[in-house]
Amino acid sequence: MRKIIFTYGLIAGAIVSAFMLITMPLWKSGVINFDNGEAVGYTTMVISLSMIFFGIKSCRDNYYQGIITFGQCVKVGLLITLIAPIMYAVTWEICMKTIATDFVENMSNHYVQEIKNMAKDQAEIDAGIAQMDKMKEWYKNPFLRFAMTLMEIVPVGIVITLVSAFVLRRRIRRI
Repeated sequence: MRKIIFTYGLIAGAIVSAFMLITMPLWKSGVINFDNGEAVGYTTMVISLSMIFFGIKSCRDNYYQGIITFGQCVKVGLLITLIAPIMYAVTWEICMKTIATDFVENMSNHYVQEIKNMAKDQAEIDAGIAQMDKMKEWYKNPFLRFAMTLMEIVPVGIVITLVSAFVLRRRIRRI
């Protein structure tokens, strides 16, 4: 079972990391921006974390002889989910140091401009800028940045795990 979990976790992590590396030049060129980047990012997460479904199915068919409970499915899915986000966060750290060195400043400028466009008064603008400055400070801490990056993808993995567990569970039928 460990082999299946590691294999599918590594495949999911490799896919999401590869997508990040492939889309980074598109980010730099402006094709992907702060308005559509979130949709692109979460789409790639869902695609890569679909490996959770296949990992649970493989465990069910090869390790549990076709019978697996919801709880066993969740266990397998969460273990796969642990691997892919770590690879994702490590890849993001590499990108931050190499390709996306100006990401935080660009993000801050974008959201400050949005705050200015949507704010009703100067106090609201000041509060938004203060919040953005606080986030920029947090992002300087590599441990907080790593944790924040994990929190982008882990919830997606949990949702896919629960849906996959519901779909793939099989109980013994008692007659």
